[in-house]
Amino acid sequence: MTTDAPASPSVPDAVPDAVPVVVLVSGSGTLFQALLDAVADPAYGVRVAAVGADRPCEGLDRAERAGIPTFVVAPREYADRAAWDLALAERVAQAGPRFVVTAGFMRLLGAATLGLVPVVNTHPALLPSFPGAHGVRDALAYGVKVTGTTCHVVDAGVDTGPIIEQRVVPVEDGDTEESLHERIKVQERQLLVDVVRRLAREGFAVEGRRVRIGQR
Repeated sequence: MTTDAPASPSVPDAVPDAVPVVVLVSGSGTLFQALLDAVADPAYGVRVAAVGADRPCEGLDRAERAGIPTFVVAPREYADRAAWDLALAERVAQAGPRFVVTAGFMRLLGAATLGLVPVVNTHPALLPSFPGAHGVRDALAYGVKVTGTTCHVVDAGVDTGPIIEQRVVPVEDGDTEESLHERIKVQERQLLVDVVRRLAREGFAVEGRRVRIGQR
């Protein structure tokens, strides 16, 4: 697969106490790129142990250019969703992550993967409002004056997991879905970088609907 995107920075040799994470991607990997740029600094304290996908994609190319191990677990190769999810969990487990980050990963995860380690996701709306694949479009159509992005722990539902942090983005007169989404993406990338750093450095615990950072 070829791309005219600029080469990713090389990821330095792992810092001994860097926290390992696995990132799951499905598309261009622009959200993953923000995390990749951050981990290039040893002071960030996180190591991307592997990047997985449900199909070949540019996100995997970014990881490979940075020297990060990659894997693909394609749903079409398994009899059903449960079998695919079990295979995905096995590949994730091989990398030994403290937690998993989904960065534009477009598949619902099942019990095997969700039961392995915590999974962290970002969504381009202020949950619990406007969940699902069209959060930006739905917020704009509803006529809200502010929307934003949410980082949350993934559960068995669709964008229903406990919220970690949120960032607000005003809706401007004349916004289209594309223009609004671009502004949300700026906040979403920074939110992901900030949250992953805090979760790794400070530890966290999920207690019901609350995510307690600073607890292990």
